[in-house]
Amino acid sequence: MSKDKKSGGGKTIALNKRARHDYSIDERFEAGLVLEGWEVKSLRAGKVQIVESYILLKDNEAFLFGALITPLPTASTHITPEPQRSRKLLLHRTELNRLIGAVERKGFALVPTALYWKNSKVKLELGVARGKKSHDKREAEKDRDWQRQKAQIMRHK
Repeated sequence: MSKDKKSGGGKTIALNKRARHDYSIDERFEAGLVLEGWEVKSLRAGKVQIVESYILLKDNEAFLFGALITPLPTASTHITPEPQRSRKLLLHRTELNRLIGAVERKGFALVPTALYWKNSKVKLELGVARGKKSHDKREAEKDRDWQRQKAQIMRHK
Protein backbone atom coordinates (compact mmCIF):
# COMPACT_ATOMS: atom_id res chain seq x y z
CA MET A 1 0.00 0.00 0.00
CA SER A 2 1.36 3.43 -0.90
CA LYS A 3 1.95 6.19 1.64
CA ASP A 4 -0.95 8.28 0.27
CA LYS A 5 -3.43 5.44 0.74
CA LYS A 6 -2.42 4.91 4.38
CA SER A 7 -2.53 8.54 5.48
CA GLY A 8 -5.66 9.49 3.59
CA GLY A 9 -3.57 11.66 1.26
CA GLY A 10 -5.80 14.75 1.24
CA LYS A 11 -8.86 12.73 0.24
CA THR A 12 -12.02 14.81 0.16
CA ILE A 13 -14.80 13.65 2.47
CA ALA A 14 -17.48 16.25 1.65
CA LEU A 15 -17.79 19.40 -0.46
CA ASN A 16 -20.14 22.31 0.03
CA LYS A 17 -20.92 23.33 -3.55
CA ARG A 18 -23.76 25.51 -2.32
CA ALA A 19 -21.25 27.80 -0.59
CA ARG A 20 -19.52 28.55 -3.89
CA HIS A 21 -22.90 29.31 -5.45
CA ASP A 22 -24.27 31.56 -2.69
CA TYR A 23 -21.06 33.32 -1.63
CA SER A 24 -17.99 34.86 -3.19
CA ILE A 25 -15.14 33.43 -1.14
CA ASP A 26 -12.25 35.82 -0.54
CA GLU A 27 -9.94 33.87 1.74
CA ARG A 28 -9.66 30.24 2.86
CA PHE A 29 -8.47 28.78 6.15
CA GLU A 30 -7.78 25.23 7.29
CA ALA A 31 -9.06 24.16 10.70
CA GLY A 32 -8.97 20.96 12.66
CA LEU A 33 -12.12 19.50 14.20
CA VAL A 34 -12.74 18.12 17.68
CA LEU A 35 -14.49 14.80 16.99
CA GLU A 36 -15.61 11.74 18.88
CA GLY A 37 -14.66 8.20 17.87
CA TRP A 38 -18.01 7.29 16.28
CA GLU A 39 -17.84 10.48 14.20
CA VAL A 40 -14.47 9.53 12.74
CA LYS A 41 -15.82 6.11 11.79
CA SER A 42 -18.82 7.72 10.10
CA LEU A 43 -16.53 10.13 8.24
CA ARG A 44 -14.47 7.20 6.96
CA ALA A 45 -17.73 5.73 5.64
CA GLY A 46 -18.61 9.09 4.04
CA LYS A 47 -21.79 9.68 6.07
CA VAL A 48 -21.54 13.47 6.40
CA GLN A 49 -23.30 16.57 5.04
CA ILE A 50 -22.00 20.12 5.44
CA VAL A 51 -24.39 21.89 3.04
CA GLU A 52 -26.63 23.34 5.78
CA SER A 53 -23.76 24.02 8.20
CA TYR A 54 -22.31 27.35 9.31
CA ILE A 55 -19.55 28.66 11.57
CA LEU A 56 -20.04 30.92 14.58
CA LEU A 57 -17.44 32.68 16.71
CA LYS A 58 -18.16 32.63 20.47
CA ASP A 59 -15.82 33.61 23.30
CA ASN A 60 -12.81 33.82 20.95
CA GLU A 61 -13.45 30.28 19.71
CA ALA A 62 -14.91 28.95 16.45
CA PHE A 63 -17.67 26.34 16.32
CA LEU A 64 -19.22 24.37 13.46
CA PHE A 65 -23.01 24.17 13.69
CA GLY A 66 -25.44 22.18 11.59
CA ALA A 67 -23.02 19.62 10.14
CA LEU A 68 -24.80 16.29 9.96
CA ILE A 69 -22.66 13.23 10.71
CA THR A 70 -24.91 10.18 10.53
CA PRO A 71 -23.91 7.53 13.07
CA LEU A 72 -23.19 4.05 11.80
CA PRO A 73 -25.49 1.28 13.02
CA THR A 74 -22.43 -0.40 14.51
CA ALA A 75 -21.67 2.61 16.73
CA SER A 76 -20.83 1.85 20.31
CA THR A 77 -23.73 0.76 22.51
CA HIS A 78 -22.73 2.71 25.63
CA ILE A 79 -23.00 6.16 23.99
CA THR A 80 -25.90 7.99 22.41
CA PRO A 81 -24.62 9.69 19.25
CA GLU A 82 -25.87 13.20 18.52
CA PRO A 83 -25.68 13.68 14.71
CA GLN A 84 -25.94 17.49 14.64
CA ARG A 85 -24.01 18.57 17.71
CA SER A 86 -21.79 21.66 17.60
CA ARG A 87 -18.13 20.88 17.03
CA LYS A 88 -15.21 23.04 18.06
CA LEU A 89 -12.77 24.16 15.36
CA LEU A 90 -9.05 24.16 16.09
CA LEU A 91 -7.35 27.31 14.81
CA HIS A 92 -4.27 29.29 15.77
CA ARG A 93 -4.88 32.47 17.78
CA THR A 94 -3.68 34.72 14.92
CA GLU A 95 -6.07 33.02 12.50
CA LEU A 96 -8.94 33.39 14.97
CA ASN A 97 -8.16 37.10 15.41
CA ARG A 98 -8.21 37.60 11.62
CA LEU A 99 -11.54 35.76 11.36
CA ILE A 100 -13.06 37.77 14.22
CA GLY A 101 -11.92 41.00 12.55
CA ALA A 102 -13.36 39.98 9.19
CA VAL A 103 -16.72 38.98 10.63
CA GLU A 104 -17.25 41.78 13.15
CA ARG A 105 -15.72 44.77 11.38
CA LYS A 106 -16.01 43.98 7.69
CA GLY A 107 -19.28 42.03 7.70
CA PHE A 108 -18.04 38.79 6.17
CA ALA A 109 -19.58 35.37 6.81
CA LEU A 110 -17.72 32.16 7.63
CA VAL A 111 -18.84 29.17 5.56
CA PRO A 112 -17.46 25.62 5.49
CA THR A 113 -16.40 24.73 1.95
CA ALA A 114 -14.80 21.27 2.26
CA LEU A 115 -14.06 18.47 4.68
CA TYR A 116 -11.01 16.30 3.96
CA TRP A 117 -8.30 14.03 5.36
CA LYS A 118 -4.80 15.37 5.89
CA ASN A 119 -2.16 13.11 7.48
CA SER A 120 -4.92 10.90 8.95
CA LYS A 121 -6.57 13.92 10.59
CA VAL A 122 -9.88 15.51 9.59
CA LYS A 123 -9.57 19.08 8.36
CA LEU A 124 -12.26 21.61 7.51
CA GLU A 125 -11.68 24.26 4.88
CA LEU A 126 -13.58 27.38 5.79
CA GLY A 127 -14.01 30.42 3.62
CA VAL A 128 -14.30 34.06 4.57
CA ALA A 129 -17.14 34.96 2.25
CA ARG A 130 -19.44 37.75 1.18
CA GLY A 131 -22.98 36.90 0.09
CA LYS A 132 -23.78 37.10 -3.61
CA LYS A 133 -26.77 38.99 -4.93
CA SER A 134 -29.05 37.25 -7.43
CA HIS A 135 -27.63 39.26 -10.36
CA ASP A 136 -24.11 38.16 -9.36
CA LYS A 137 -25.23 34.52 -9.45
CA ARG A 138 -26.73 34.97 -12.92
CA GLU A 139 -23.56 36.66 -14.16
CA ALA A 140 -21.39 33.83 -12.82
CA GLU A 141 -23.68 31.28 -14.50
CA LYS A 142 -23.48 33.11 -17.85
CA ASP A 143 -19.69 33.25 -17.60
CA ARG A 144 -19.54 29.51 -16.81
CA ASP A 145 -21.79 28.73 -19.79
CA TRP A 146 -19.64 30.88 -22.08
CA GLN A 147 -16.46 29.12 -20.95
CA ARG A 148 -18.10 25.75 -21.63
CA GLN A 149 -19.22 26.85 -25.11
CA LYS A 150 -15.73 28.18 -25.90
CA ALA A 151 -14.21 24.84 -24.91
CA GLN A 152 -16.68 22.96 -27.15
CA ILE A 153 -15.94 25.25 -30.11
CA MET A 154 -12.20 24.78 -29.67
CA ARG A 155 -12.60 20.98 -29.46
CA HIS A 156 -14.59 20.79 -32.70
CA LYS A 157 -12.10 22.86 -34.69
